[in-house]
Amino acid sequence: MSNSIVVQVGQCGNQIGSRFWDMVLQEHARNNRKGVYDDALSTFFRNVDKYGSHVPLGDGKKRITGLKARGLMVDMEEGVVGQIRKSPLGELFDSDQAVISNSGSGNNWAVGNCVYGPMYREEILEGIRRQAEWCDSLQSFFMLGSLGGGTGSGLGSFICETLADEYSEVYRFYTTVMPSENDDVVTSPYNSILSLSKLIDTADCVLPIENDALLDIYEKVVSQTETRASARTRKMALTDNGDKAMGGLCGVSGRKTHPFDAMNNIAANLLMNMTSSMRFEGSMNVDINDIVTNLVPFPRLKFVMSSMTPLYTLTDSSAAPRRVDQMFLDAFSRDSQLIKADPKAHRYLACALVARGDVEISDIRRNIDKLSSQLKFASWNRESWKTGICSVPPLGQPRCLLALANNCGIRNSLTRLNGRFNKLYRRKANLHHYTEHIDGADIASAAENVVDVIASYTEQEGR
Repeated sequence: MSNSIVVQVGQCGNQIGSRFWDMVLQEHARNNRKGVYDDALSTFFRNVDKYGSHVPLGDGKKRITGLKARGLMVDMEEGVVGQIRKSPLGELFDSDQAVISNSGSGNNWAVGNCVYGPMYREEILEGIRRQAEWCDSLQSFFMLGSLGGGTGSGLGSFICETLADEYSEVYRFYTTVMPSENDDVVTSPYNSILSLSKLIDTADCVLPIENDALLDIYEKVVSQTETRASARTRKMALTDNGDKAMGGLCGVSGRKTHPFDAMNNIAANLLMNMTSSMRFEGSMNVDINDIVTNLVPFPRLKFVMSSMTPLYTLTDSSAAPRRVDQMFLDAFSRDSQLIKADPKAHRYLACALVARGDVEISDIRRNIDKLSSQLKFASWNRESWKTGICSVPPLGQPRCLLALANNCGIRNSLTRLNGRFNKLYRRKANLHHYTEHIDGADIASAAENVVDVIASYTEQEGR
């Protein structure tokens, strides 16, 4: 069984990572009732005895004595990492699995990349080396971060570049959150372009997520939840007294959940569903390396749009499960995309589907036949579907579907970021904060690198 290491960088990356570790443990606990350290658990966890010594997988029948995450937490502000260490999840991480500072990057990519990168390079590499040594077969790195801040963008892209140098044979997946258009970090356009340029050159696959898209999904789900709650309340009012009816309503819609918690859940679910075939058995398992092989036809066109259905951000057991055919329709609608885009309006270079739960091969084939006539695919890649089925369903639902697409619609998101960058760059606004650490020509070169990728996607759109 192959292993993967999760590297979570900055406040955003560590918040998403926290949700991932919590949810993936719940998923394994549901499916591993005997408490055995098996192949599924070994993907993201190692087993240790009461003295903290590593217990190898062996014949797969050893009992779980203590789990440690195959991961590294990195942040130049210790707030979020400190919260994780004080929570029950803190037991998953040894002291050498956190690299922190108290100074912060000041929302400046150049500080994160050019100052803290070299300063903490050896400490970060040593932490990763220790995790790699405990892997039987290290297959991939999953990096989590954001584009808009200083640490996630600057130090995150530095780590990705370092991994490309030190572990060139191990695939590097980078899940990154793109800032909102009304982001309150004035320098986020600079940070985004500089980080994207590095990821274009050093990551194997980039999975962008837009804050605005996550917020739209959250608001839609909350609205649907409140509608179902109101319907149940009306039904209770017909069968019971008013006090009980109001109590039922408060028990559902009165629950307070911070939007960012739910938004982080969505991002964490992307990683959970994408790695489900690595962790569990299925009739058509997809090797994680197949995602790169099939979805990145050109080395620089590596941005993969993602969508999931159903998209319930809150624990709502009353939500009716989606019908199989409806899931396929939803996965290709703009409402289910984790970026602000309509994939049907643009050309697909490749597409992968990962179904979980009670989905049959015939269901996938039937729906692919329907979708193939509705979607625009590149002329050189008509048979561009990669499919997989994992028999283990997600938490709380009998089935789900993850769609991963290399779609030319991503150029719109990149163009919006580049437009915001140009507004600042033309006026040289706040540029002096960056030129203290990097040459001005490097900033212009980074912008050209991103524009070149936009042009390449535009060219493919016409093919």
